[in-house]
Amino acid sequence: MTETTASPYELFYWPTIQGRGEFIRLALEEAGAEYVDVARQPKETGGGVPRLMQLLHDGEGSVLPFAPPLLKSGSLLLSQTSVILAYLGPRHGLCPDSEAGRLATQALQLTLSDLVSEVHDTHHPVSTQLYYEDQKPEAARRARALVDHRLPKFLRYFERVLEQGDGEHLVGTATTYADLSLFQVLEGLAYALPNTLSRIEHEVPRVAALRERVAQRPRIGRYLASERRIPFNENGIFRHYPELDLG
Repeated sequence: MTETTASPYELFYWPTIQGRGEFIRLALEEAGAEYVDVARQPKETGGGVPRLMQLLHDGEGSVLPFAPPLLKSGSLLLSQTSVILAYLGPRHGLCPDSEAGRLATQALQLTLSDLVSEVHDTHHPVSTQLYYEDQKPEAARRARALVDHRLPKFLRYFERVLEQGDGEHLVGTATTYADLSLFQVLEGLAYALPNTLSRIEHEVPRVAALRERVAQRPRIGRYLASERRIPFNENGIFRHYPELDLG
């Protein structure tokens, strides 16, 4: 059952990249939930990166968070993308009502998180403390493994999930946050590895169709066309380095 909050949610994430915060933005946008993207607000009004860093430093009475994204809902502070989505899902009708359905949605989200990490590691396979230019040979090897083996394996898995379900949704018969997250991963791949995704897409027609359907959802469509949607860039998870697009 959809619930509302007495005050807007507060989302804390880096203001210049989509990153892992985008999975939460998509859920909030699809839900039509009121929220403030705090780090993108002026410092003079209590926003900006300093507010985010303050929250990371003191946690405001909760378990100390390790890294963004963070979400404040009233006095509750949540961290970790999958945890935040598991919280938002039941409140806004973005997962099934049954326990089995909720857990299945969360399992799919965690699998998508694994894929996101593998995509990120194509351009930072050695260390996040090093620039991409400092690990290009290793990045090329990691990208080859992703393109040839890991990415097809993940996308074929999600194709099977859709095939065993209603053909249009990963869980149940309505859009869940897992569907939104798969859409975001595909959008990121289309930016970072367009040749690779183009080569694989014909093998996963249901996955490709899900991407198109989500983009056409009214609230998501308006969000994608708005200034709230930060463009992909070479500072986020999905980065376009042509030499890594080995499709």
